[in-house]
Amino acid sequence: MIEVGALRALRSVAALGTLARAADELGFTASAVSQQIKRLERQIGMPVLAPAGRGVVLTPAGQAVVDSSLEVFQALERCAEAAQSVAEGAPRGILRVAAFSTGIRGLLAPVHPHLLMRYPDLRLHITEQDPDQALHSVEAGTADLALLHDADGLPVPLSPALSRCLVHTDLGDVVMAGTHPLARAEPPLDGVDLAGHAWVTSPPGTVCHQWFRRVFAGLPEPDVRHLVDDFSTQLSLVASGEVVALIPRLARPPLAEGLVARPLRRPPTREVHAAWRRSAEASPAIRAVLAELLAAPSAGEHAGHVDEGAGDAHGVVGGEERQRGGDLGEAR
Repeated sequence: MIEVGALRALRSVAALGTLARAADELGFTASAVSQQIKRLERQIGMPVLAPAGRGVVLTPAGQAVVDSSLEVFQALERCAEAAQSVAEGAPRGILRVAAFSTGIRGLLAPVHPHLLMRYPDLRLHITEQDPDQALHSVEAGTADLALLHDADGLPVPLSPALSRCLVHTDLGDVVMAGTHPLARAEPPLDGVDLAGHAWVTSPPGTVCHQWFRRVFAGLPEPDVRHLVDDFSTQLSLVASGEVVALIPRLARPPLAEGLVARPLRRPPTREVHAAWRRSAEASPAIRAVLAELLAAPSAGEHAGHVDEGAGDAHGVVGGEERQRGGDLGEAR
């Protein structure tokens, strides 16, 4: 009989392309993963991997095993969820959450104390990962829940095995020193207000730089003095009064004395979704975390975009997205 551990190792190698990367993700040594793969090959009687440059690729037999394995893991997860349901649906155990940095700081960290107090048998294990990596972790079964932000207005595509729910809509504000001329402009600010001022902004290739370029679309080329990825460092430069910055609310640390934030008339936005495996739809732990995220003050009026499909008691469902108002508030 095929061992579940060996099957999980093959799925991870198939997704990441090397034994070393799979080992890092699974928390094993590369040698241990190699032994699991060899054991799997002995169990099915044929090779499942073949060398390809510095990595490996699936053989036809290996691809067939990986393609069939999703149903195995979904069935195992349903068994675990059934056991949790017997325990009156109380959230318990460890929930592994993968999320981007500002999602951890702005969304997970604020609700974490309430979760610990309300559900003493539940523990969150949070790992910082970019959206693509977090999504892979959920698909591979090394994370249970992911927080994902869209890329330049395009939501992260999901496989049919996953569900998602909008938990927050993040906005960008302009931050400046209180002595800066923009601080005296009547909010919300528009393109006429922003023209002619010097800026510090995130480097090209980042979501926030895309936001910045979108704000100045159709306007004269902005005067960018500094390119800095860290928002706390941006604010330290803003404090000098020389430059202003466009900073997402989720990413913004508490403003030091002398700094002010002003909203934009047409602010750039990004949506934050939670994603999980459909086979874990009934997880009391996932439902508890989603409910807390949706009820958080930061969620507000933007929540209520959910996926249609197998609904649950909280209105979190799977499938194609729709919009509803509601009892859960906003998120993303």
